[in-house]
Amino acid sequence: MILLTGFEPFGGETTNPSWTAAEAASGILQGEGHAVAAVELPCVFGQSIAVLEDALRRHNPELVICVGQAGGRPRISLERVAINCDDARIPDNAGNRPVDEEVVAGGPAAYFSSLPVKAALEALRTAGIPAEVSQTAGTYVCNHIFYALMHSLSTGIGAPATRGGFIHVPYETRQVPQGSGTPSLPAPVMAEALAVVVRTALATTSDVKLSAGTVH
Repeated sequence: MILLTGFEPFGGETTNPSWTAAEAASGILQGEGHAVAAVELPCVFGQSIAVLEDALRRHNPELVICVGQAGGRPRISLERVAINCDDARIPDNAGNRPVDEEVVAGGPAAYFSSLPVKAALEALRTAGIPAEVSQTAGTYVCNHIFYALMHSLSTGIGAPATRGGFIHVPYETRQVPQGSGTPSLPAPVMAEALAVVVRTALATTSDVKLSAGTVH
């Protein structure tokens, strides 16, 4: 079983490409014979974790990919690390705005993704999809759920060998005013990107050595 999650709209938007892409990718993968569940998460600190953990218990997946919107980024971002810090620049959809709070009290400072992010990067580039390995998932609800996912898997929620991680997607093309220059990708491209990552993760037991770091 594969679990894909995306978020509801936030910040005044009427759509969230993370959910659009996750839902569409689940259809692509189901058409290829995979068992897939797609779950929409609330863009709310704490509540999003409860919904995710319920999905982990119900579906007992072998692979979990959570997806979020990173408006302004030009590429699919394969997130490498989640940090134990909530520091919200804007309120979430319930009006919460934690500042310098731990995602999990007393938890480790950080968790690394257990997805083969370098192999996925290589596969995305081969498919002609713009992608990068990102060293930060921010400090908003995306990082919150990424950290919570990895903490949940490390503490036994889900199947024993479950792997998981987080992907940020850009704005969807229809969100961006024509001619604005704001980076975006079409929804079908983002859905296929998620499917590529899933296929790569299922076929890859150890990641490849590939330079994908940054200077700053």
